[in-house]
Amino acid sequence: MNFSLIICTYQRPDAITNLLNSVINQSVYPNQIIVVDGSEGIETQNLSLEKTFKSLEYFKVEDDVRGLTRQRNYGISRLNEEAEVVCFLDDDVILETKYFEAVIKTFRDRSDVVGIGGVATNENLWKPSDRIESTDKVYVLDGFERNESQRFYLRNKLGLQSPDLPGIMPSFSHGRTYGYPLTGKVYEVDLLIGMAMSFRISVIDAEKFSLYFDGYGLYEDADYSLRALKYGKNAICTSAKLQHYHDPAGRPKPYKYGIMVLRNGWYVWRIKYSNPDLKSRLKWNATALLLTLIRFSNVFTTSARKDAFLEASGRVVGWFSLIFSKPRS
Repeated sequence: MNFSLIICTYQRPDAITNLLNSVINQSVYPNQIIVVDGSEGIETQNLSLEKTFKSLEYFKVEDDVRGLTRQRNYGISRLNEEAEVVCFLDDDVILETKYFEAVIKTFRDRSDVVGIGGVATNENLWKPSDRIESTDKVYVLDGFERNESQRFYLRNKLGLQSPDLPGIMPSFSHGRTYGYPLTGKVYEVDLLIGMAMSFRISVIDAEKFSLYFDGYGLYEDADYSLRALKYGKNAICTSAKLQHYHDPAGRPKPYKYGIMVLRNGWYVWRIKYSNPDLKSRLKWNATALLLTLIRFSNVFTTSARKDAFLEASGRVVGWFSLIFSKPRS
C-alpha cells in the first residue's frame, strides 16, 4: 500500500528529530514524508531534515498557514497522487518498529475501516486481570484491568459514567478516554487520537480539517474522526505501538486551554449529536461541572497550583460563554 506521512511541528526541533529517527527504523517505510513547520524561529529549518531522511519534503509556513489544522490541510495539498493512506503523527511521539506495518495490515484486512489509531504504550495503565466485572474503582476489559481515575470514580458514583466502551461518544459526549489494553486486537471506535491516526485517501479527499480549531486545535482529532464515520468505520489497532511524550513547547496557556476544553468539547459533541435530548444535555452540563470542580480541587492537591486555578477558571468562562455565543462551524 502506498502511504504518506504528514507531521506538523511547532517549536520542537529536538522532538521531531527523535520522531524521525524512529521512522528510519520502521519495518515499513513511508513512500512520502511531509513535514509542515509552523515554528516562529529557524531552529527546525536549520536541521535540514530533507537532506537526512529519505523521501522527506520540508515546508516552512508563515502566519497564514500556522496552526495544527491549517498545517495539516497544507500537508494534504502536497500529497503524492499515488497515496492510498495518509498517516498523521504528533511531533512528540516515538514509534515502535512495526507501527506502520500494523496500520497498513489493518487497512488491508479490514476494507470497512477508513480510520486507524495507534496506542501509546507509555501511557497504557492496563494490567492482566482475573476479574469478571468492573467496579466503581476498577475498570475491566478483555482480561485486563486498570484503576479508575478520580474523575471516573466520581462519575461512577454520580451516575455520570458512559455505558459505552472507550473511544465511543455517548449521547452526552463525555465518554471513556482510557484507550485499550495491548491485546493485539482491533477495536471499533468513534474517536481517534491526533497523536497517531491514519485515514484512507477516500476520507482525506472528501474531508479537510476544520479551521474552527485554529492554533493549538484541541479536539480537532475528535471532529475529524466523527466526520470520517460517514465513509466507514474507525478503529484502534493495539498492535500499532508508540510512545507519547507530551512536549510542553508550543502548548497554550492554562487559562486559554480551559476555555478550549469547554467550547471545543461542546462543538464536537454537536458534530455527532446535533440535537441531544434533555437528559443528555443535563448530563453533559453535570459532567462539565464535576470536571471543573475537580480541576479547582487540584489547587490544593498538586504543586502546579497556579496552572490548576487558571485552567479551572478558563473552564468556567468557557462554560458560561456557551450561553451567549455557541461555537459554529
